[in-house]
Amino acid sequence: MLTHNGKVPILTPIRKVDFMSDNTLTRMDLAEAVFRDVGLSRHESAQLVESVLGHISDALVRGEQVKISSFGTFSVRDKNERVGRNPKTGEEVPITPRRVLTFRPSHLMKDRVSAGNKR
Repeated sequence: MLTHNGKVPILTPIRKVDFMSDNTLTRMDLAEAVFRDVGLSRHESAQLVESVLGHISDALVRGEQVKISSFGTFSVRDKNERVGRNPKTGEEVPITPRRVLTFRPSHLMKDRVSAGNKR
């Protein structure tokens, strides 16, 4: 995506005080950041965010990995059937096979989060 001057925009970090959503970053918050930093209309910004999230979701449904540089990797894992225990009764129960979504943060993201904890 290019801006009006032909350059790829760099989004500024979203600060907690920028939005009213407490400790949760929402789609609306992302769209607002695109609107503010890129200069698209609010409607176009919301469509862009929905499009990106749709592409990510579609790739994961197909079983593909989604790697976002300096952020992390989303992937889907197939878990086999196994035997678990009901913690209350100790009774063995079968756990059905399923697909689970995993996220592995990049080293840069781990470092940023770690540095944020030191404040």
